[in-house]
Amino acid sequence: MITTTSELATLVGQLPACDSTHAGIDLEADNLHRYAEQLCLIQISDGKDVFLVDPLEVDDLSPFRDYLATQRIWMHGADFDMTLLRREFGALPRMIYDTQIAARLVGIPRFSYANLVEQFFDVKLCKASQKENWGQRPLPDKMREYASNDVRYLLPLAQALEDDLKAKERYPWFVESCQAAMKRVLSREVEKEDPWRIRGSGKLDPQALCVLRALWHWRDREAQEWDRPPFMVARNQDLIKWSDGLVRGEKIQTPRNVRGGRARRLKNATDEALKISASDWPERIRGNGRRWNSLQEKRYDELAGKRDKAAEDLEIEPSIVASRAALEQIAWDEDPAQHLLDWQRGLLEL
Repeated sequence: MITTTSELATLVGQLPACDSTHAGIDLEADNLHRYAEQLCLIQISDGKDVFLVDPLEVDDLSPFRDYLATQRIWMHGADFDMTLLRREFGALPRMIYDTQIAARLVGIPRFSYANLVEQFFDVKLCKASQKENWGQRPLPDKMREYASNDVRYLLPLAQALEDDLKAKERYPWFVESCQAAMKRVLSREVEKEDPWRIRGSGKLDPQALCVLRALWHWRDREAQEWDRPPFMVARNQDLIKWSDGLVRGEKIQTPRNVRGGRARRLKNATDEALKISASDWPERIRGNGRRWNSLQEKRYDELAGKRDKAAEDLEIEPSIVASRAALEQIAWDEDPAQHLLDWQRGLLEL
């Protein structure tokens, strides 16, 4: 366990350089246990040994940040970890190769890390610590073992998948797909303009949206004061249901943890929202209003058929070749380059 800046600097000096074997890295956070998640553990494998870095103890993580800035690394299912890296260090590594993307491109249907380790190494990993509180100290031995195993097999797995990708002549597809995943993370807005517009809110009328906005801010304040994730106060689907019911004059059913002062604050927030005049209700964000005609439907069916045939020939999931949403946009005569990668357009001859 690395707990000081000097230990971290020494470790970084021993890690593989960018032109040799890449390091395997994983991260753990306490996003299931705190309002504002924090990076709690960094697991690193150099192919021989596993190192656990404690960012809650290390005063200065800049040696690790500087290492990442110039290196190519391997991760698995890296989307959430990339978001953590971007927030913690303001940037991503030079390149992140993702074994989950690799597994899907070679046609492996069960592509979780645990499934891949079992398939390639006949080792069953214990996932009991997956939802534990990684901010607790000291970390129990079982959690250290869990964290170590998350990178222990990562580089051997990466090598096996890389060999398979090259044998199937899909390695360039893999690199482009990993680069696109990094680009998506970097292009995301750090702060959403209207964070209260949660999934499912589009079906609400303007007054219900006004109530939803009040409910979202109530939940956020309660979660912050409690120092717990917002979903522990109330789920998104609850907020949607309550918003719709309140404007209909219905009495809402709240979970057991919404009692006492929290319940009173909820009532005050909704009472105030229901008093807001119609001129101040938020507007609904409508869809693009497109209506399909027969030519566009035919175009989509042709694209989907070609996509499905290519996926069948490659023995991979059709959504990897092209998502439904991408094909719909292209059927509306939008530029395929805006929705598909080069290798995907090549398969579909677009």
